[in-house]
Amino acid sequence: MKKGYFGDFGGRFAPELLMPPLLELEEAMERIMSTPAFGQELGNLLEHYVGRPTALYHCARLSEELGFGVWLKREDLAHTGAHKINNTVGQALLAKHMGKTKLVAETGAGQHGVATATAAALLGLECLVYMGAEDVVRQAHNVQRMELLGARVQPVESGSRTLKDAINAAMRHWIAEQEQTHYCLGSAVGPHPFPLLVRELQAVIGREALEQFRRRTGSLPDRVVACVGGGSNAIGMFHAFVPHPEVALIGVEAAGDGSPGCCHSATLSTGTTGVLHGTMTKLLQTPEGQILPSHSLAPGLDYPGVGPEHAHLQALGRAEYVSVTDNQALAAFMRLARTEGILAALESSHALAYAIGLAGTLPETENVVICLSGRGDKDLEIVRAALSKSE
Repeated sequence: MKKGYFGDFGGRFAPELLMPPLLELEEAMERIMSTPAFGQELGNLLEHYVGRPTALYHCARLSEELGFGVWLKREDLAHTGAHKINNTVGQALLAKHMGKTKLVAETGAGQHGVATATAAALLGLECLVYMGAEDVVRQAHNVQRMELLGARVQPVESGSRTLKDAINAAMRHWIAEQEQTHYCLGSAVGPHPFPLLVRELQAVIGREALEQFRRRTGSLPDRVVACVGGGSNAIGMFHAFVPHPEVALIGVEAAGDGSPGCCHSATLSTGTTGVLHGTMTKLLQTPEGQILPSHSLAPGLDYPGVGPEHAHLQALGRAEYVSVTDNQALAAFMRLARTEGILAALESSHALAYAIGLAGTLPETENVVICLSGRGDKDLEIVRAALSKSE
């Protein structure tokens, strides 16, 4: 496989001014991350600070209702309430070893921003977070958390005022201040080496899930399911299972309201190949290559592209990518809350909705493991507003 690529997808399509920090980061990954000392330091932080391993929970009541085994990989129990902390602690530690003093990040749902601010506070780094102005309103709770942790949150008013535009702004800042700054990219997207770096730091999710399920049952699950926006929780969950063809891998994207022609974020289901944010991948775009607006009730899925490794897994036929609507995700959110006493992030609720839709189609011996990528506290205002509209 060509370096920096996953099959035909990936690469480093970046302006000349961005090449020095990208090459510096690639060299640092190879020189620092492979050392036993770095691995031990990161492992200690993941265990004693982040709270790994997170639980693998069997949903007894929901399994009985659906007619097959439902298991949740509980990333909502990690410090800060989502899988994002796995990546930010790793990148912040790498940045400190590189001699950087500042982290710049983008965020959509706010969880990556919170996790970056948390890692920066832990390791004594300055932190600046770019966030689409639309998401600043939708995720006011997480904005307050970031500011309390010492980060400066910069609203982005350009474009659709969401995640895509926040990434653009963060990359521009990185170009201007690259000597002392590390760009802590939050998903498995962007130019090489970011998709590989984020995948490596999030792969702990799938390694744990595989070992935990095997220890509990003596076998492997039949299906592993995760939501996909940029795709970091999903690629982290899938990676350990890719060499096991008997395990089906299902990525669940956001279909918006599901009406014909609606704005959505189902990139792998409906997109075409192109370049966005420095990587060749699948995109929502016009035939002329103009990026289309995206939408999801879940801010973390509101992105018109996807990580290149997901595009590769789809092309290989190793993973299947489907989509569910806002209303299906909202119904899944409510069902898990009432059945298992767990408030899932709206992003994770998309994966849960797919599993709920399998009811009546699977034998009772089937086992489905879902990556519960985050907790739903951040989404309560969105849920309340959506429920009030439906009344």
